[in-house]
Amino acid sequence: MPLPKRRHSQARGRKRRTNQALTAPTLVACRHCHQKIPAHTICTNCGSYGGRVVATPKKET
Repeated sequence: MPLPKRRHSQARGRKRRTNQALTAPTLVACRHCHQKIPAHTICTNCGSYGGRVVATPKKET
């Protein structure tokens, strides 16, 4: 593999790393219970997805 002839500057390396920051996941409100959930997932609170109930929610014991 080829190797660089010269060392990259600090600014050049930092420019490359500017987009590596972590971002918080986007949350949307459930249509039934209005709880915040990740998009395109079944609601763990009421079991609905896409405006209709598709699963029974788990009961906490």
